[in-house]
Amino acid sequence: MSKTKINVVVAACNNMGIGINGKLPWRLKQDMAFFKKVTSTTSDPSKKNVVIMGKNTWLSIPAKFRPLSGRLNIVLSTTLTDVPQNVYVVKSLEQAMDLVNSMASTVENVFVIGGASVYKEAMFGSYPCRVYLTRVMGDFICDTFLPQIDETIFTRIPNPGDVPEGELEDNGTKYHFVVFEKKIDI
Repeated sequence: MSKTKINVVVAACNNMGIGINGKLPWRLKQDMAFFKKVTSTTSDPSKKNVVIMGKNTWLSIPAKFRPLSGRLNIVLSTTLTDVPQNVYVVKSLEQAMDLVNSMASTVENVFVIGGASVYKEAMFGSYPCRVYLTRVMGDFICDTFLPQIDETIFTRIPNPGDVPEGELEDNGTKYHFVVFEKKIDI
């Protein structure tokens, strides 16, 4: 098993929907602030965190916010060529993790931030994995879905100190954060 842990950061509604037409179906300011904080913050100021995403997730980020600042951006694509300097494009999650391992002295944490196929590979591949899930309490029309979190593979753990507790609400939408850790002995 790979030694580098992958952290999945995702928001999903009741039916595990995560997107519609390349966009989020909700607007949750506190969730976006959590996303930025958890993917940006390092305990060692000389290191950065890595965000790994598929091409469609990359393209869904407004151009003025690409690349995500303060983080090393890796995009999985076999066709994407027009990216800013210091953005890495690789063909697979395995190549992304090889790249991360080659930069191990400058990397603190690795976060997968979408899309659905990258989430699935990170969660059900051979990588140690933690899932930071924002459970959006509601039904939204979606065309992209997160795989169900299989409790024979993942265990819910107490929220670490950087993860908010309890129910939150933005724009009339209620949600809460839950964290799952992949079991080691599967």
